[in-house]
Formats: sequence, structure tokens, C-alpha cells
Amino acid sequence: MSRPYVVRVAEDPADREACFAVRKEVFVGEQGVPEDIEYDAYDPVAVHVLAVGEDGVPLGTGRLLYGEVAAEKVGGDLSVGSLGRLAVTKAARGLGVGGALVRAIEDAARVRGLVAVDLHAQTHALGFYERLGYEVYGPEFQDAGIPHRAMRRVL
Repeated sequence: MSRPYVVRVAEDPADREACFAVRKEVFVGEQGVPEDIEYDAYDPVAVHVLAVGEDGVPLGTGRLLYGEVAAEKVGGDLSVGSLGRLAVTKAARGLGVGGALVRAIEDAARVRGLVAVDLHAQTHALGFYERLGYEVYGPEFQDAGIPHRAMRRVL
């Protein structure tokens, strides 16, 4: 059975703008993350993925950081990528979009020779990531006023 959406690497400017629009809707609009911290210096060098419905409407996004940029976030290990900014629009929740985005990011990590992916999960989403094979490590911390935990999955 086919999915009512496609997930792809956001390679052109229109796809990137769609990724940023989803993030604005979810993180800024729904969660109250200040817009000036939602977008950062990592965005231009990240691999962004985008889920789009059959009608062309953006449904979700996420990004992968790797190399020196990711090493800053994962304790200096160049073989580990950093998954972040995973967001799914309200209308698309429950359709499997989040899991498909995570798997697409993991595929992008494998292509780049990475052996694991780290992420900082909002604590309410720990179960989602655990079902995808991620394991919690380290203490709870605050990011943008939201409780998070670090997680990792070996690829």
C-alpha cells in the first residue's frame, strides 16, 4: 500500500522554504519557540528532508547535521550525525510522516558514512523515538524552555 505522501531531500530553494514553513508552524506557532532561535547557522549546511502530500502541501521536515558541524553537538565524534528540527504538521500527525522522515534522515546519514545518529528529543516524544530504535542517555535538559533528553541510534 502506498503512502499519501513522499519524503525527499530538500535540494531546491522552494523545498527548503517549505521546510522552514513547517518548522515555523510547529515550533514557533504551536510550541512558542522564539523565531530568532528556531533558525540557526546550521541550516545552510544541513541536509533537510521534506514530506509532501499528494496535493503538494508540505507535511513535515527534519534535518541532519554531519561532519565538523555535528561533531560540535555530539561530543566531537565525526562518525555520528545529529538529527534535529523534526516537525510534522497537525494535519499530518498519525500518518507515519514522522517515522518516514527519521528513516530518510538515517538513510542520508548512511550515505555520508555515519555509524550512528544522535538527537535531542522533547520528553513527550521519547516513546516515538524509542519505537524507532533510539536509546536515551544523559540527564534531562531544557532547550527553548522545553524539557529534552539526548538519544542515539546505531545505524
